[in-house]
Amino acid sequence: MQEIAWQVSLVLMALVGFGFTFVVLKSGRRCEDYTPLQKKAYRLRLKLFWLLALLFGPTMIYTLVNLPYDATFAKSNTDTRPPQVIAATGYQWYWKLSGTEIEAGRLVEFRVTSADVNHGFGIYNTDMKIVAQVQAMPGYTNTLQHTFDKAGTYKIMCLEYCGTVHHAMVAELNVVTPEGRNKI
Repeated sequence: MQEIAWQVSLVLMALVGFGFTFVVLKSGRRCEDYTPLQKKAYRLRLKLFWLLALLFGPTMIYTLVNLPYDATFAKSNTDTRPPQVIAATGYQWYWKLSGTEIEAGRLVEFRVTSADVNHGFGIYNTDMKIVAQVQAMPGYTNTLQHTFDKAGTYKIMCLEYCGTVHHAMVAELNVVTPEGRNKI
């Protein structure tokens, strides 16, 4: 198999070499005025641009609308209380959190780092749509602030492949209302 791959590579390299040689040999000749050809090419390029824009513009908009990101970044937080701070450390293959219960409507500050390799700290809501994310890196602490509007169980999952058990790197956050917290 390697012998065949080597032979195919040699043939392709020879074709590329012949192509370069052809261009070099032809480049020395002076040709007539290219202005009419250039104008025709520019018109064709403009038509191709608008064709691609009309074809892929709506496709891009249609696919971007369904991205799993929640639009919470546009909301302002009027809560004057200091944020609840949760330290999060990623390990192969689990998350260590300093707390797992969060009050809905209150700003939470996640201080995210890693003890071994890079991890992606992604928070998913109950519909499995990502609501916030940040990178977890060894030797560095990233800060992520988020306000959870709805009560429920949110999942934290790793967004960057970190090894063979990456798929099982899941933790949970319980977001409760102030009334629900009093009942516990």
